[in-house]
Amino acid sequence: MNYSKEINSEGFAIIEAIYSDSEVEKIISEIEKVTQAKTDNATFRKSDDLFAIRQFHKEIPETLPHVFNNNLLEFIKTNFGENYFITKSIYFDKPEKSNWFVSYHQDLTISVNKKIDVKHFENWTVKQNQFAVQPPKEILENNFTIRIHLDRTTKDNGALKVLNASHKKGISRVENIKLNEEIETICEVEKGGIMIMKPLLFHASNKTTNNERRRVIHIEFSNQILPNELEWSEKAYFN
Repeated sequence: MNYSKEINSEGFAIIEAIYSDSEVEKIISEIEKVTQAKTDNATFRKSDDLFAIRQFHKEIPETLPHVFNNNLLEFIKTNFGENYFITKSIYFDKPEKSNWFVSYHQDLTISVNKKIDVKHFENWTVKQNQFAVQPPKEILENNFTIRIHLDRTTKDNGALKVLNASHKKGISRVENIKLNEEIETICEVEKGGIMIMKPLLFHASNKTTNNERRRVIHIEFSNQILPNELEWSEKAYFN
């Protein structure tokens, strides 16, 4: 399962059958146990269009033995190496009648432990007592994201659409991208499959039109040490 060439050239890859149906159901079961018990948790965001859990791997660590099964561990080792760790994780649950959509963007921020003056770290924000900052592009270029699909995801229930190889443009504003000249791919993924994505890849998602639920676990990874006293605030090892 070596997809490194495809990931580096296109900025993404889709790999099916990383999880069996029973493994997916175990993950869902652990999520439901916690979400039913912690309805007022600060890291939970709930609306008619989206339910999300930030710091997912910390909020529901019971899922991790199922998430990091042998297939996923082997995939990470083969394609990226052995020195990576989790830097951020979010669970998304897009309901059947969701009107939630996201326009084209890059994932430009990382979660850190404090706000300090560090050269080339900019655009600081704070959400739910969590500091986020845009690091130099060299850090983002070496990171990767895994999106684990707990439901079949198609163009009709908000599958990501991406601009192929757009991660090679560096950090850019979407208005500077000529969308009519780009190759766009809709990343449909079967239940139990994953999508790998580079943070600088331009991506978006549409509204749900087929009354089908979409649940995804989004996990970001890095192998880099941050400068000065900055630390990855959600840093966690998985093997």
